[in-house]
Amino acid sequence: MASHRRPKQPSRARVTVLTVTAAAAVALTAQSAQAAPSEKPTKDEVKSKVDKLYEEAAQATEKYNGAKEKQEKLEGEIGTLQDKVARGQDEVNELRSDLGSLASAQYRSGGIDPSLQLLLSADPDSYLDKASTLDQLSGQQVEALRTIQEKQRSLSQQRQEAGDKLKDLADTRTELGDKKSEVQAKLNEAQKLLNSLTAAEKKALEEAEQRASRNSERTALKAQQDEAKKDSGKSSSSGKSGSTATNTDTGTPGSGKPTSGRTASAYAAAQSKLGKPYIYGTNGPNSFDCSGLTSWAYAQANQTIPRTSQAQTQIGTRINSQSDLQVGDLVFFYSDLHHVGFYAGNGQVLHAPRSGTVVRYEPMSNMPYMFGVRV
Repeated sequence: MASHRRPKQPSRARVTVLTVTAAAAVALTAQSAQAAPSEKPTKDEVKSKVDKLYEEAAQATEKYNGAKEKQEKLEGEIGTLQDKVARGQDEVNELRSDLGSLASAQYRSGGIDPSLQLLLSADPDSYLDKASTLDQLSGQQVEALRTIQEKQRSLSQQRQEAGDKLKDLADTRTELGDKKSEVQAKLNEAQKLLNSLTAAEKKALEEAEQRASRNSERTALKAQQDEAKKDSGKSSSSGKSGSTATNTDTGTPGSGKPTSGRTASAYAAAQSKLGKPYIYGTNGPNSFDCSGLTSWAYAQANQTIPRTSQAQTQIGTRINSQSDLQVGDLVFFYSDLHHVGFYAGNGQVLHAPRSGTVVRYEPMSNMPYMFGVRV
């Protein structure tokens, strides 16, 4: 007869050991599965990431500027419409009052049917279409009613237009807030990366920015000196035959001649702001973003140009080849055209680069050039 012994059960101690061993194995496996912590990014890697974030912030800034410009335009249009509606309503009230006075006088003298009182207390549109009513009114009353009818129709259209613009304004304000938040988020992320650097690394980056600004100042001074020498040479040779003025670059930014007096004034205004800080969404006089600088500069030359870089591409004459640029031309960068500056001669651009920098000269080769515009 077969034995039916029950299998021997593991002792409690053995179960405990096995359980602890398994748990330890799982823990070790989990630890080994985790990726080794990444090494701290180098200063150059941080700078590259920060520069990318600043570029993305600049893209969002131009969209913010566009929404802000649209908001200001809508606010002006709505204000104008609301003024028109208020004035129109006053005119309608006055016309109705005059017509009511005329009707009352005629009624007292027995010269008007009492139905006119009902006509004056309701919407004239519902009565003007009824010939039986018109037959009972004088020509003067009919003309007055038609005038009221036309003005009320116009008021209705203006109210509808104002309502549509108010809705558009609400949407634009929402977009403005979204873009502002997007810009700030990019700047905060960039600052967080910068804060991860050591004191020595931060100092090295700051010194690099300071060198760029100093180089810009030296470039500006040299340009002024070269221009003074050039003007002096022209004066001394003005009596010689065959001497002609040219618009060619002299080898340093700012020393060539702009193509027109208006462009010269705008370019000179921009030069006067060398060293002013870049702050997104601003357009002078003490801080600028890229299109804020160019639009402010042209305003000093008594010419209004659009606020955003993308809109500024639609004015003037397009210059595709960089070799055809002249000092003072607007120059645009990146495929989405989110950056603009002034061509400064000798392959240089005068611009407000990005957050953390100042208005300065830089080589155009630092950015992907698209085309120029001569205003």
